[in-house]
Amino acid sequence: MPLPEFSRARVLVCGDVMLDRYWQGLAQRISPEAPVPIVQVRSQTERPGGAANVAVDVAALGGHCTVIGVVGNDTAASVLSQRLQMGGVDALLIQSQTTKTTEKLRVISQNQQLLRIDFDGEAVADEVSAAALSSRFAAVLPAANIVVLSDYGKGALSGVAGLIAAARAAHKPVLIDPKSVDWRRYRGATMLTPNWREFTAMVGDCADDLALQTRGEALRADLQLDALLVTRGAQGMTLIRTARPLLHLPAMAREVFDVTGAGDTVIATLAAALAAGTDLEEACRLSNLAAGIAVGKLGAAIVTASELRTALAVPEASVMAPEALTLTETLLHARDRGERIVMTNGCFDLLHRGHLQYLQAARALGDRLVVAVNDDASVRRLKGATRPVNRLDDRMAALAALRFVDHVLAFSEDTPAALIEQLAPDVLVKGGDYAPDQIAGASAVKARGGEVVVLPYLAGYSTTAILNRYSEDCSDQNTENDGSDDCQHGTDPDKVAKAIAARTHHHQVGLVTDGGDVTG
Repeated sequence: MPLPEFSRARVLVCGDVMLDRYWQGLAQRISPEAPVPIVQVRSQTERPGGAANVAVDVAALGGHCTVIGVVGNDTAASVLSQRLQMGGVDALLIQSQTTKTTEKLRVISQNQQLLRIDFDGEAVADEVSAAALSSRFAAVLPAANIVVLSDYGKGALSGVAGLIAAARAAHKPVLIDPKSVDWRRYRGATMLTPNWREFTAMVGDCADDLALQTRGEALRADLQLDALLVTRGAQGMTLIRTARPLLHLPAMAREVFDVTGAGDTVIATLAAALAAGTDLEEACRLSNLAAGIAVGKLGAAIVTASELRTALAVPEASVMAPEALTLTETLLHARDRGERIVMTNGCFDLLHRGHLQYLQAARALGDRLVVAVNDDASVRRLKGATRPVNRLDDRMAALAALRFVDHVLAFSEDTPAALIEQLAPDVLVKGGDYAPDQIAGASAVKARGGEVVVLPYLAGYSTTAILNRYSEDCSDQNTENDGSDDCQHGTDPDKVAKAIAARTHHHQVGLVTDGGDVTG
């Protein structure tokens, strides 16, 4: 499936805009005041949420997007406006004196959401805001080739029937992500994208495909829609159309990490693809693929055209990074959207628990984790002629498969100092007992106001220890057998490493890795 020319898309998003805040840190203690964790906040991030998140999703794909919404006269509104501008969105935000900007604060530790706190304004009901929203909608509607109405039940779409009528009169398709309990107000739209819970709340339980199609078609006809796209979590998506069989799309996520904003990703990708000229079935397939990428990220994460292109080229989408120049550009755009970039490096030669704990803790310090890997020649210089056990492509592929690793790339020098300076991470992470000024690249990170973090070892785990234990096991077995297996190499760790490498390469086994000076 070719990727659409998203630059052709002109999408108008209207609805409940909000500001999502994320506080991230480590939770290592329980409060003496109550049985709750204490989170030592290390980073704070603000991102557009609700209809505003749909808008930045469209822009991230390369589409042109205008968003209309209502905000309060407050700091959150200013931050939201800035984030939308940084995301490449044309924001037409109406400032109301009778409400406040909706905010959602999520507290996260070890990539797990511990708490969400909502700061909701009163429903937008004043006549001045409603009239201003309708006026701005009418003014920019002619330039759009598709409309998205994002209803989070906060009141911005109190006049949704008039917006639908205006768009359809102008021959613009209207897609709606419905949150209202009364879907009659959406009558006449082109398409709704409810999730399974919302859909079954309207039509009742659907025990099989016959019930799903019968009840879905009845709802579609009653609301005078062209189609319904029902998102079903682990069951993927189902497209319901007039006099057509159901189109089931299986879930594409390798692992569900965070479903926050997944519905926004679906409708944004669907709208951008349709606006770029893609037919409905292919647009739904792209939306399904984008949702699979989004739920593997933390928070209301965006999906880029580059990620979709990679996923289309490789059925099991790899997150392996492109060359450093391309990655530099990707990270610049991510930083412009307020994302915090974390970077670490190592040899990463044999999988063990220490690496997983270390990388997961590193990822918790920001929004994206970049892992730089020593190539085979530099590993040999650092570790000796028998290393690495796993070749570079195997080591990188294994790292790329981890849900808490976002980008992987190789370097050939003995240290990644030049690469760190080029990629300019916000946080540089190392493991062990280093002083921060001993870490390669630390001075460049600090000079830009970044942070250098040293994470502790997980005691008892290292590649050297694994090889030594294997060698000791071989020694014990050699006293009991004729040495007919790998243990014939005796107790020499170098010979053991060679034997493991030969077997690993023969079977093309890719293991996540020795972090070099990360864990030994």
